[in-house]
Amino acid sequence: MTASLLTPALESRFATARQVADTVLFEGYVLYPYRASAAKNRLRWQFGVLVPPGWGADREEHDFQHTECLMEPKPGATLAVEARFLHAQRRTVQQALDNGTFETVAQLDLADRVLVPWDEGAEERVEVVVDVAELTGDGVTVAFTRPAREETEPVLDADGRTVGRLVRRCEEISGAVRLSARELDGPYRVMRLTAVVENTSAWTPDSTEADREAALPRSLVAAHLLLGLSAGSFLSMTDPPEWAKSAVAACRNLHTWPVLAGEPGRADLMLSSPIILEDHPAIAPESPGTLYDATEIDEILALRTAALTEQEKREARGTDPRAAAVIDLAESMPPEVLERLHGAVRALREITGPDTPLSAAHDPVPDDVDLIDTRGVLRPDTPWWDPAGDDTADPARDRILVDGRSVGVGSRVLLRPGLRRTDAQDLFLKGRSAQVEAVLHDVDGGVHLAVTVEGDPGADIRREQGRFLYFQPDEIAPLEDA
Repeated sequence: MTASLLTPALESRFATARQVADTVLFEGYVLYPYRASAAKNRLRWQFGVLVPPGWGADREEHDFQHTECLMEPKPGATLAVEARFLHAQRRTVQQALDNGTFETVAQLDLADRVLVPWDEGAEERVEVVVDVAELTGDGVTVAFTRPAREETEPVLDADGRTVGRLVRRCEEISGAVRLSARELDGPYRVMRLTAVVENTSAWTPDSTEADREAALPRSLVAAHLLLGLSAGSFLSMTDPPEWAKSAVAACRNLHTWPVLAGEPGRADLMLSSPIILEDHPAIAPESPGTLYDATEIDEILALRTAALTEQEKREARGTDPRAAAVIDLAESMPPEVLERLHGAVRALREITGPDTPLSAAHDPVPDDVDLIDTRGVLRPDTPWWDPAGDDTADPARDRILVDGRSVGVGSRVLLRPGLRRTDAQDLFLKGRSAQVEAVLHDVDGGVHLAVTVEGDPGADIRREQGRFLYFQPDEIAPLEDA
């Protein structure tokens, strides 16, 4: 591996951002139950795939990503860019024969694992460090190539005898990183940075290589960018300052989206990802390790993985080294780690702060503080979510203000879903009248009305069983009570 072009200071900052960037790199890499035989693991590499131009021309996958964002570099600043992607390599399994040769097989059974053919992902990185002043005009283009290669790895049994081998083959891929910047008109020294990553491989498929499987080994998989300034800052593309909103709106971002990365409170790093993230994304501190499953829920996945049969675990261990690590993680996870995964609530930390004792979060509220929230619900001086506080929420007696009118249990309301995203069942009820059965509060402080629809022949049964429909206050209109 070549030495990094990044300075120690930039390398330290990039290391923090890579923790999140790695989740982009391996999002959906191998899905639970982590076996090659699982149907969902036969359609992989879903995010940020930059295919060869000769293959993707008539298909819906692309050969480039185009990022534009705003930056305020200080004089003499340098820009560090790290393009990261996976290079798919085909792994075949071969069994050793008595005559010293090897034969390709569909699987090779070992005591601890079952080896099968699989596409692995080798991490690749292209670094560019350039003075910001050099980016004006035609900018800078850095071309790169990853050559084709073939490697073999012997497979040994428990006694150390060679029983087979793994053969890994990579196809050649070529690409380019194109960087340019232009200073914008206005009272502030703001530059629009353009960063393009593209696949420039010359490969074109023949009649026998027309499917996606043939293109993947020549593709940049899960491609994304890390951008860092040695001095200066980037502007948030999600929540820009008022004066920069029009300039942000004029930026073009194709097949990727840039967000502020690194530690909260800093703006010298950007992560441009094919997966839309919020500014300063972070790995949950409770997460014990990478589980690779899209929108992963660590507790559920860890429990399910630990419950796999021994044969299923052997298949998973033979599928991929990263899948084997997940199995080992799930088997070694102590109860206290699982408890830490269960029921973490970020909102409470935002209210109390990471170092604030819970008891300090519900000190008596001064007399001049308004205890009525925007819904007209009385707020207790002790937060309602605090288990040590009084249980002041009462679904049977609480009332809220809607259009200036008090609504509670027994109130008649007109249902009008559609002010926000909703499902088809709710839309079918638009314009129907209903009766409020309870006023409920969720853990985020939101208010929900449990209702039964008037004229529903099963309303009495639903009421007895507590099976209600739920609407938010902006989805109903008060009617005159009967």
